[in-house]
This record gives sequence, structure tokens and C-alpha cells, in this order.
Amino acid sequence: MRLAFMGTPDFAVPSLAELIASGHEIVAVYSQPPRPRGRGQKLTPSPVHAFAETMGLPVFTPDSMKAPDAVAAFQSLDLDAACVVAYGQILKAEVLAAPRLGCLNLHGSLLPRWRGAAPIQRAIMAGDAQTGVQIMQMSLGLDEGPVLLGELMDIRPDDTAASLSERMAHVGAGLWPRALAAIERGGVTPTEQVGEPTYAKKISPAEARIDWTRPAAEVDAHIRGLSPFPGAWFEAPSDAGPVRIKALLSALADGSGAPGQTLDDALTVACGTGAVRLIRVQREGRAAQSAEEMLRGFPLPAGTVLG
Repeated sequence: MRLAFMGTPDFAVPSLAELIASGHEIVAVYSQPPRPRGRGQKLTPSPVHAFAETMGLPVFTPDSMKAPDAVAAFQSLDLDAACVVAYGQILKAEVLAAPRLGCLNLHGSLLPRWRGAAPIQRAIMAGDAQTGVQIMQMSLGLDEGPVLLGELMDIRPDDTAASLSERMAHVGAGLWPRALAAIERGGVTPTEQVGEPTYAKKISPAEARIDWTRPAAEVDAHIRGLSPFPGAWFEAPSDAGPVRIKALLSALADGSGAPGQTLDDALTVACGTGAVRLIRVQREGRAAQSAEEMLRGFPLPAGTVLG
């Protein structure tokens, strides 16, 4: 098929690679414009942009796909379909209708659960046991289109947003050749979404702070769902004042005590009910490391109260 690919983050790269490997003609790649990154704030292309350039594909980075010139350029591509994976822009009706088979979107949840911006994080934070990846026909509503193909996936007890996202990216990429082949031969029936929708709103900075009064299972899910970004955090006491520490990986642990109090010298922390053991952490201004490594130079002995 003659395709456009629209995507921005690392999550979308395996899908583009799969479409190229499947022999489809990628006539245009759309991605968010380069953003300032790093200490020097140098303009840096998105992961999809960078990968597409290495593959010799033409890349377009309009500030807005609502702009008339961007819409007209897209309409002129004479596409069979557009494949969208975490592009990061809302598409107008004129864009959705331009390809012969419309615009298709790979979404990281079991729709209509977790429509919106952060489905992977929200599924873990909510304690969901399962999720999935689905390709749907795009419509004007937010993730409301009918589902064409999907695959169910388990959420493991030690999954973080990063680990689950990586698995979903590769499983989702494998759906594209099957979906496009089925659509072309008329072998797929769009299935309307059924059930009460839930919405995966963007993670706000205020949500990242750990509330130790919550049950341990909820604290653990909160930590893993926000890892590695933006990172759930707490404050630890020091002679120089409170130090902010991100918790990047945790596990449920035995023990009980006042919420936020360390129960041993290995960073097991009491919650509202039960406890969690912090496994991987990151002090403010430092690199991520194991809790064991951090505690060698920044001990938090049993009885320490974490903010």
C-alpha cells in the first residue's frame, strides 16, 4: 500500500520499522517538530523523525495539522491509508478522510477503557491485570472509532510503564501487516466499542508525589505506573534539609507501621496498610541506581519518616 506514517515517540518506532519491512511504500512520515533537549537545549528530532531519516524517508514536522497548507499537502499524497501511532496532534475531518481507507490508529489499551493520552500509565496505576493493543479506524471523537484488530496482554506484577510500553510497542507493530492485509481484501469487520469508557488523562506533576497513607498495593502501582517518567517521588530528611527522591521500581513487602516510616535499613516503607520495598531510586540531580547503592552513601535507617 501507499502509506503515510504519523508518530513521534520511541513507542512508535517498531511500527514504522514493521511497515517498512512488510514492503509497504511509505511516502511520508509525520512527526512532532524537533524540541530542545538536554543541558544545551539543542533542537533534537523525535525518535520517529530520527529513525525515518536513517531509512531515507521524507519527514514532515508541521506545527499544526490543522493549518490549511498542512492539510492540503497531506491530501495531495494520494494515500491508501495513514498509520498513526502516538503522533500527538488532533487530526481534522479533512485529514481523516483523505486516504482511500482512512486513518488507522494503534492504541495501547482495551478500548473503550483508557481512551486518551496516558493509557499505559493509567492501566498500571489502576491495578489492571490485563491490557492490550488495538488498531482502530480513527474518527473525530477521542479514541472512539471502531476496532479492527487487537491483542490481549497481561500486566505483570513487576511491570513499569517503560517495560509494558516496550512489550506493547512490539506486539502492536506486529498487528499492522495483518490489519492492512485484512482491510485490503475486505476480510475485517470493524467492531464498535462497547461498555462505559474511562479516560487516561495526561499525568499531572501534582500526581507524582507518593501518598504513603494509601494501601501498599496502590502505592506500588503508583510507583510502577509513573516509572521512569515523570517518576513518583517522596522527600527524605537530611542534615541539609529535605531531599527529593524518585522511586522507580518497588515491590510489595511484609510489615506495617506508621505510613511513610522505614521498617528496616533496606528501604522497606510502611503504607496505610502493608508495606512496599523500594528497589530502584533516583536522588535529585543524580543518576538512577539501586536502593542498595543509594543507601551506602545516603542511609535511611529503620524509623526514618519519609515525607
